[in-house]
Amino acid sequence: MPELPEVETVVRDLRPLLVGRTITDVRQSRHKLRRPWKPAWNANAIDSGVESVRRRGKWILIDLASQPSSPLLRVHLGMSGQFTVVPAALAEPDHVHVVFALDGGNELRLRDPRRFGAAEYFPDRAALEAEMNADLGPEPFRLDADYFRSAVRGTARNLKAILLDQKIVAGVGNIYADEALFRAKLHPGRTGKSVTNAECDHLREAIEAVLLRAIESRGSTIRDYVGGSGLRGGFQNEFAVYGRTDEQCSTCETAIVCARFAGRASHYCPQCQSQGSGKKAKSKKAPRAPTSRS
Repeated sequence: MPELPEVETVVRDLRPLLVGRTITDVRQSRHKLRRPWKPAWNANAIDSGVESVRRRGKWILIDLASQPSSPLLRVHLGMSGQFTVVPAALAEPDHVHVVFALDGGNELRLRDPRRFGAAEYFPDRAALEAEMNADLGPEPFRLDADYFRSAVRGTARNLKAILLDQKIVAGVGNIYADEALFRAKLHPGRTGKSVTNAECDHLREAIEAVLLRAIESRGSTIRDYVGGSGLRGGFQNEFAVYGRTDEQCSTCETAIVCARFAGRASHYCPQCQSQGSGKKAKSKKAPRAPTSRS
């Protein structure tokens, strides 16, 4: 699933291609997404200008101008979504579910082979933002230290579950949780209440550092992901642990382990990543994650 760095890359790619443009037509396929675009929304979107393109967590938000209610489009890439601007004359591939035609001859296409994505219209920007803020925690950049310490240390859940909880920090997913925990030298099975304030601070800094570096590399392409301009990501070539089961840790040469925490395959170095109390964390063997880094 595209996580924060991938969604941020799409947003940055789309922004100069969309802002100032007008939606001239909308069409959708007969195959429905998890949250499908409704034909009744076409009339609302057509003739709307694009005011801004931004991100909240793993969501893409496109603010529409020139309407008194301040509407917006909200898009989620699901597991395999691609949201790209291309020339209208370019042949349309399979699995394109929504197309927004733009003045100037381009189209904004949402392609999603697995159909877990979403494309929605909301008439009231402020109401939607209030709803999203109730469901999502703060963005992971410049997180308040006291807030993060309280959120982590106030629970007996394991660190992997905490990082995947979008109500605690918005945008972190499986890949970057593993990479941040490795950078912070913390075992994914550690309980939040076992972590010290200093370890919390280190983890907070690691999350930000990993995400910023991934954004610089345009995210991670493992299967389907491409940015808004169609270019692939490159951070998969820098993975320290994710998808590297049985490969050597770059720090200590111990074999990377894949185990299941919070219901997800989790990758870590059993030598470098502290278990705190010294007790061996309980884990279950998990299937090896995809390792393609092309």
